[in-house]
Formats: sequence, structure tokens, C-alpha cells
Amino acid sequence: MAARQMNEDIGRKIKNLRLRNGLTQQELADRAELTKGFISQLERGQVSPSVESLLDLIEILGSTPAEFFSEGEEEQVVFGTGDYFEKVDEAGNSRKWIVPNAQKNQMEPLLVVVQPHATLEEDNPHVGEEFGYCLSGRLALYLGDKVYHVKAGESFYYQAKTRHRIANPGAKPAKFLWISTPPMF
Repeated sequence: MAARQMNEDIGRKIKNLRLRNGLTQQELADRAELTKGFISQLERGQVSPSVESLLDLIEILGSTPAEFFSEGEEEQVVFGTGDYFEKVDEAGNSRKWIVPNAQKNQMEPLLVVVQPHATLEEDNPHVGEEFGYCLSGRLALYLGDKVYHVKAGESFYYQAKTRHRIANPGAKPAKFLWISTPPMF
């Protein structure tokens, strides 16, 4: 039973690669010096290719053995509260990483809560860009010697090439979505 399942998996992958490459069974057979009948049986899981034939087919179809035989675990697209990681400082300010392992990505989104009259630690200048969207409360964004005021429903965007920090000048907690590129945290 396991051999049959393996033949079906190999056949399905070969067919998918063939179709992705826009080839007919005959065209693939010609390139691999096999018969159309063999390719048809292979794609239906009815025959086992030799190792040599399988490696030739994988190469002809623009893949590698590693890619072909990988289980190809699907990348997670949707994340929920069970995936989040949260860090709370002594003042009660929280940073919640809402996409786990974002260091491998080009962006790193966080959900941040800054307590009333609190300030997040200052960031030194670095390569990258930062974007924020204030969900509730008010923020003071310090970029170098300038201060920008942001209220709920407003966003900010800046190059991180100067000292910068974010504070909450209000009497209620401020909550904002903060996205950095490249990931820094």
C-alpha cells in the first residue's frame, strides 16, 4: 500500500510540474526519451520510474530532487492569539509580535500599547523604515529634534535614520499597529 501511495504522489507531482511548464505528455516524453504511454501511467501512479528516469524528469521540469521530495509544508498565512508573543515592560507598556518569526520576513508587525504618560525606549538611527497606525489614544512621535502628534485614526511613516521614540502624552492607554522593515526586534 505504501509503494502505491508513493507512486501516486510521484505521479501527481510530475503531472503538476508538467502542467505548470505547459508541456503535453508527448512533449515531456520526447524530452525524457520515454513513451507517452509511460508518462500517462506514471502520472496515474500505475508504474514506478527508475531512479535515473525520475531524476531526468525532475530536471527537465525545472525542479530539484530536494524540492520535488520536500513535503512542502504550507506557509502559515493567518495568525491568531495563540501565535502571538507579548513582552510587557516594568511600566506596563506591551509589545505584541502578531506574526511569529517575522525576522525571516521583510516586515515585522507589532501591536503596541503605551500606558498613560509613558515613553518607549529610544531607538538609535538604523537602516529601515517604520510605519504606525494609531488605533486608540494619542501618541507623540519624536524624530530627532521634532515632535509629531498622532491621534486615533491617523498613521505615521518615517525613515529610521534619526533617533526616534514614541510616547503617550494622554491620560488613557494608546494602542497602535507598528510595522518595521527590516525586522529589528
